[in-house]
Parts: sequence; structure tokens; C-alpha cells
Amino acid sequence: MNTIETTNLVHAFSEKEIALQGINMQVPEGAIYGFLGPNGAGKTTTLRLLLGLLKKQQGTISFFGKPFEQNRIATLQKVGSLIESPSIYAHLTATENLAVLQKIYQCPKQRIAEVLELVGLSGTGKKKAGKFSLGMKQRLSIAIAMLNDPSILILDEPTNGLDPNGIIEMRELLKRLNQEKKITILISSHLLSEIEKLVTHVGIIHKGNMMFQGTLPELISKQQQTSHLSIGTSDNGRALSIINDQQLNAKITAEKIILPLLPKEKIVQMNELLVKNNIGVFEITTVKNDLETIFMDLIK
Repeated sequence: MNTIETTNLVHAFSEKEIALQGINMQVPEGAIYGFLGPNGAGKTTTLRLLLGLLKKQQGTISFFGKPFEQNRIATLQKVGSLIESPSIYAHLTATENLAVLQKIYQCPKQRIAEVLELVGLSGTGKKKAGKFSLGMKQRLSIAIAMLNDPSILILDEPTNGLDPNGIIEMRELLKRLNQEKKITILISSHLLSEIEKLVTHVGIIHKGNMMFQGTLPELISKQQQTSHLSIGTSDNGRALSIINDQQLNAKITAEKIILPLLPKEKIVQMNELLVKNNIGVFEITTVKNDLETIFMDLIK
């Protein structure tokens, strides 16, 4: 079952500024879904539409298999969110910040201590939120999003501005919420290298178009498909002819012979064949594109 699903979601701020062009998103129940794209790709616009912060113009949005428009209040009671800058009262402590919202949400008072423990802020005592580090403020924002005990968390760039240690802490927190509390998480980011350590599913958006959607292993399979062998020889022209006589589909690029990945024994046989034909082989390299390269290829 998909916890969140959109069909042909279109949004334009003006005739010339079309933010989304038919977004079809499926966020499976229990997933950590990484919504990726460069700045300005349409990530925040999509998340705002999901939360009802922008009026939907075209397409459908559903949560738990039910139309959002018909179940708005019931749906939002199950959703926690952090969109852009966290809303925190700097002159209040973490507990006092949560107490304000606890009255609005009408949830039990003990929930305050529970969420502070969840995000690792139970020991902050009387320290004012204005004196928190950025990482602590982000964790307090997650605590606020968790106050109503949601089934879904929707987070927009929650690691923005964090130092490496803060990014690791946020990653481990989100993993724990997903695995221990069974919360489905939709997280937007422009940092694939970080997101790939966290997510189970990926959607890549560029200029309002969904360029890829699937599991993380499916994205990794694209990496494997684009990996190849690079060979340097003393006579690339003759070497190319000999290699292609073996039906290996090689070509010359930038003074190197490029061909698909081969088993080790095939590489050994190919090398022996080239040497037997008096061709010097000075380099055989396996080139594996990282996921960042795949990401950049998709949005070119």
C-alpha cells in the first residue's frame, strides 16, 4: 500500500513559471523516500501541495488510499512536517516550546517528555532554544513534528546547514524513527551522497518532471549498467579490431578503449590475446560511476 500517492500533479505560479509538470509519486508504507533534485526543481512546491499549504491546481493527492481533499483534517492529524526553517520560540526552553503546541494539539502532557527523549534533547533543562546549536534546533523541530504521534513525517532539507556530525545524528534519528516507531518518512534533499545512506526509495525531480522513481537498489542497478572497462594499449586501432572480433562491443573514447564489464577470466583471455598479437597493454581499469554521477546524468 502507498501511504502517499499523487497522480498528474501540475502547478504553475504563472504562465511562464510552471513548477510541476505531471508528478506521479508513490511513497510505500514504511519507506524512507528520498525526494531528490537540485534547488528549484520543484521539491518544496510538491511538499507544500501535499500538506495543503498551496492550493492544488491539477491532479490528485491521496494519503492511505483516500483523497486528501475529502479527508484533510483526519489526514493532517497523522502527519508531522518540517518545511524550510523550523518554527521555534528562541526565548523558551525545549519543553516550553513543546508545551505551547501540546495545548493546540490536545495531546497528553507526557508526550512532551517522550518526544524529547526520542530526539535526544531530554537533558537540555532550562537552556533557551535560542542558544541551541543548529543541529539541536533541527532535532527540536523533529520533536515538534512528532508531538501528535504521526504515521508520516514530511521533511524538507532537514540537514541543510548542519556540520558532518549533525548530519550523522539526523540520519541516525530518522532511521530510528522509521525502524522503531514504524513511521513512513518523505524527505527532500539535493544531496544524493547523503540520502543514499538513509533511504529505501528514491524519486528524482528536475524542472518539475519526475526523472526517476523506484527503490534504492533499482537506482544502484543504473550505476552497474553504466560501469565499464577502460583499456589503454600501444595500438588502440588494432586492439579495437581484435576485441570486437570477440563480439565485445568496444569503442574508442578519449584515447582509451571502452567496453562493457567482463568476468575476470574474460579479461585475462582478452589481455593474453592482445599481447599474443604484439600489442602492449599498459592499463585495464574498471570504471564505476557513483550515484552522484547517475543523478547528474538524469538531470542533464
